[in-house]
Amino acid sequence: MKLRFTKMHGIGNDFVVIDCRAQPLALSAAQIARLGDRHFGIGFDQLLTIEKPTDAACAFGYGIWNSDGTKAGQCGNGVRCVAAWLRRAGALGAGTTRLHSPSGPVTVELLDDGDVRVDMGVPRFAPVDVPLDLPAADPYRLRVADSDIEFGAVSMGNPHALVEVANVATAPLDSLGAALSTHACFPEACNVGFAQIVDRARIRLRVWERGAGATLACGSGACAAVAVLRRRGKLDPGVAVELPGGTLQIQWQGEGAPVWMRCPAQFVFEGDIEA
Repeated sequence: MKLRFTKMHGIGNDFVVIDCRAQPLALSAAQIARLGDRHFGIGFDQLLTIEKPTDAACAFGYGIWNSDGTKAGQCGNGVRCVAAWLRRAGALGAGTTRLHSPSGPVTVELLDDGDVRVDMGVPRFAPVDVPLDLPAADPYRLRVADSDIEFGAVSMGNPHALVEVANVATAPLDSLGAALSTHACFPEACNVGFAQIVDRARIRLRVWERGAGATLACGSGACAAVAVLRRRGKLDPGVAVELPGGTLQIQWQGEGAPVWMRCPAQFVFEGDIEA
């Protein structure tokens, strides 16, 4: 079966986008994982499908699959790519619209300068919402991979753990990030961020994504980092989040308010592949 795809990225967080408005995606988890392989397939952090909406209040829907074939609930860089793809296809114009993600409706704003602004929703900190099988605390304390660690936890439509570090360049992403991501206290696994505060308006961040591993950027991870650290009183409402692939602009006014994220989305190439 031949599939037409578009390769895109949001500050290095890369995607394959497939138009499924006419018919649903007919790929197994194993087939998606094969396409996601960077040596034997196309290579991507996530696969995104453009779909008809299941919510009448939304213009379109989209699906998200990690590179190992597992489903994801939200992807901040991904929704910007979905919106940019729809704009280029002539399906969306400038301004605000609603898209339906696997975790619910998302408001996106297509700006005149090419950037996409996304309402990532209200952060949810209750353990049952993350989900996290620990009593509510901030920070949480846990022994992981022979280390005693402290972390914050939040849901941004997908589960996140956030570890504050003095130097993000030396953070144990591959060891501690991977171990905490699959720890039994996170029944659905989680994305793990390591954040270094530069000042009240700027942080540096690296993220280990569940189902994908270390990535150059993670939009929901940037929102989660700002939410956890601002809730602790360490950040201002507007924060530049510097990731290995580039910088995201995050705005959060505080408890009960949605997190807004702004950045461009980039087209890379298009093609057909045998699935």
